[in-house]
Amino acid sequence: MRTLIALLLILAAPLAQAFDLDDLATQLARPAAVAGSFVQQRYLRALPQPLTSSGHFTLARGLGLLWRLEKPLTQTYRITPGAIAKETPAGWTPLPGSDLAARQSALFLAVLGGDRSGLERDFELALSGDARHWQLRLTPRGALLKQVFDGILIQGGELVEQVEIRETQGDRSLLRLDGQARDALSADQRAAFQ
Repeated sequence: MRTLIALLLILAAPLAQAFDLDDLATQLARPAAVAGSFVQQRYLRALPQPLTSSGHFTLARGLGLLWRLEKPLTQTYRITPGAIAKETPAGWTPLPGSDLAARQSALFLAVLGGDRSGLERDFELALSGDARHWQLRLTPRGALLKQVFDGILIQGGELVEQVEIRETQGDRSLLRLDGQARDALSADQRAAFQ
């Protein structure tokens, strides 16, 4: 009888410790801010080498994302759920955009911040792994997104570490993030979101 009980406990343990989409959303939404560096490679069918850019980012829960491109040129963008703005000497200038650009911005914020409802609206989600090493595969639901994306693969641990976007025409982007969770924003970072 003890052997049977021990066997049942062993078999039930993975179920009790399963890592699911709710756990991932909670884990990614936990830090008030995440700051770090990024390297983005864009693989275009027409070019033999990827286009590479790098810089630093700050993601602030409830506010948005500051994206500081440093190579190959210097430019800072502020991405919020409703808009993208570029920093200029005169201040923040909204970028004219289409509905698709606004949706992509919201998607990017949802991916980095663990907004499960924002992702499930547009994608089928398939999670594997555990809290330290996980993969989330996003498969587009709607016709518009299916015309743009084949799929998105997000990998991480405590935070998002890599995002791979595959497009229907054969191009793909690979974004590697090296982020650190923070309790609060600096005064300059907070001012950038005003």
